[in-house]
Amino acid sequence: MRAPSRRKGKSKGLWLRWLAALVLCAGLVALAMGWWAYQRIGRTPGELMDYAERRLQGHTKLETVALPAMGLLRDWLDAPSPAERRRTVFVVPPVPELAAPPVAEPPVLEGKVWRVGPQEALLSIAAAAKLARSGDTVEVQAGTYRGDVAVWGQKQLTIRAVGGRVRLVADGRSAQGKAIWVIRNGDFDISGFDFVGAKVADKNGAGIRFEGGRLRVAHCLFWGNQNGILTIGNQPDSQLEVVSSEFGYNGDGDGQSHNIYVGRIGRFSITGSYLHHADTGHLLKSRAAVNEVFYNRLSDEDRGRASYEMDFPNGGVVHLVGNVVQQGRRTENSVMVSFGAEGLAHRRNTLQLANNTLVNDQPYGGTFVRAAPGTERVQLTNNLLVGPGGLQLPMEHTDFNTRKVDWSAFVQPARYDYRLNDSGMSLAYQGGQAEAAVPSAQYVHPLQVQRLNGPPVVVGALQPESLLTRP
Repeated sequence: MRAPSRRKGKSKGLWLRWLAALVLCAGLVALAMGWWAYQRIGRTPGELMDYAERRLQGHTKLETVALPAMGLLRDWLDAPSPAERRRTVFVVPPVPELAAPPVAEPPVLEGKVWRVGPQEALLSIAAAAKLARSGDTVEVQAGTYRGDVAVWGQKQLTIRAVGGRVRLVADGRSAQGKAIWVIRNGDFDISGFDFVGAKVADKNGAGIRFEGGRLRVAHCLFWGNQNGILTIGNQPDSQLEVVSSEFGYNGDGDGQSHNIYVGRIGRFSITGSYLHHADTGHLLKSRAAVNEVFYNRLSDEDRGRASYEMDFPNGGVVHLVGNVVQQGRRTENSVMVSFGAEGLAHRRNTLQLANNTLVNDQPYGGTFVRAAPGTERVQLTNNLLVGPGGLQLPMEHTDFNTRKVDWSAFVQPARYDYRLNDSGMSLAYQGGQAEAAVPSAQYVHPLQVQRLNGPPVVVGALQPESLLTRP
């Protein structure tokens, strides 16, 4: 009479073991699928929790259960919530003392030279802005000028510092409620100025507000403004060129203000410049039809909290060559280079990256480059990727000789020195790709570009010192 009971007990135990095995397998499959999806998403755990918190808003019972658990996970991952990040004060350090701008050969001047300074007839830059005519030159004596804001409306003008750097401190003032300087519909060449502390009520106060024409900015510093340079409107014939300039600690903390914001202009180029520590906004954001970003350093570093390092929200033609790009631990967005995130709005939409070094110091993942579906052409050649993360590119793209390494390949990565050491020299450059850009120079910190005396020999932005042409 007891035999059936024993058989029944054995059958039940076997069934429970099968059920446990099935649950374990399902859990492992779910874990593997979750890990696969996490890798494909290209977002950090902190960003995913930010998204979950936004979705939970208004669901009181769910918030009561989920938020404490996410709080523990945030503490473990050192991933502060949006509210905690907003409470963290963004400290703008003292303005650095940069080297004096290089002394160029005196140009042949056709117009009048207006001199501004304590010992000159003109004591203020604002006075010179009113008196100067198209074709003139304004020379400003080195020193600090406080609240000396101006609107420049000439058709052609050169404005330069003489005898050293000129520091323009906003001191709560702005030209037309917009910027320290407003540049409007002319051909301007500006060199040797520091633009510091522009803030206005609409949170768009800029060092320079560019409202159309052609603007060349060289050897300038933009520090602690709501925007460094801000261009406005739809200006398809306008051009902006930035050379050997520094942008640091700009932004208002709202994610809508940036180190550099370039609107819908025809062409934007930046060379030999250093962009770092934007306050929640991007290091560089451009809607220009054509963008040339050659031989720069864009690094958010230890205490930075920028969003994208480079954002081209409407696509266009983008060439990124020889740049050192570093994403910090406290990034507000784990994508480093974004292309077409707000829709491809230009006639041509192509993205080319050649010999860039992209370093992700966010330990839990991220995306080095993300390009929107529908991009006409994406070409990556001889780039160097460092840290966790991947690429999110359209199905049709070229990825040639992209190499991924860890920090041991560099001379001194803790100090953002990404020159390759002896072990890194094995990362050989490869040529032969049709239409691929070949670097002819490289960025040398700070704010220099040095020519190469031969073709590149390694991947990434920084070649061996033996290839540099000494000045």
